[in-house]
Amino acid sequence: MDKNKTIFQLLDEARKQSGEPQLTGHDIMALERFDPDVSHMIVFDVLSHSSPVGNKGERMRLFLTDAGYQKALESQNREEVKILRHAKIASGHIFYDRGSEPTR
Repeated sequence: MDKNKTIFQLLDEARKQSGEPQLTGHDIMALERFDPDVSHMIVFDVLSHSSPVGNKGERMRLFLTDAGYQKALESQNREEVKILRHAKIASGHIFYDRGSEPTR
């Protein structure tokens, strides 16, 4: 292990080796995660150019309020996005839904 690399550099190298696509949107330690109004985290693929966030073909992570999560579900119903993972957020802690944990 290279002692001159940050944990984020090491995680990015591990992601690349695993073949997992790069996520756009919020970083896993984004300040949005710690907002008391935020109660959801989703990882999703952008399926269309009409999506309200992201560009077609991107995989994104967002931390959302209840209202924002409802909008994401509506966007999924319109087939603009496909939600791949969902987690509840409480005090900055991530609690993945059963079957929604990230692959390793």
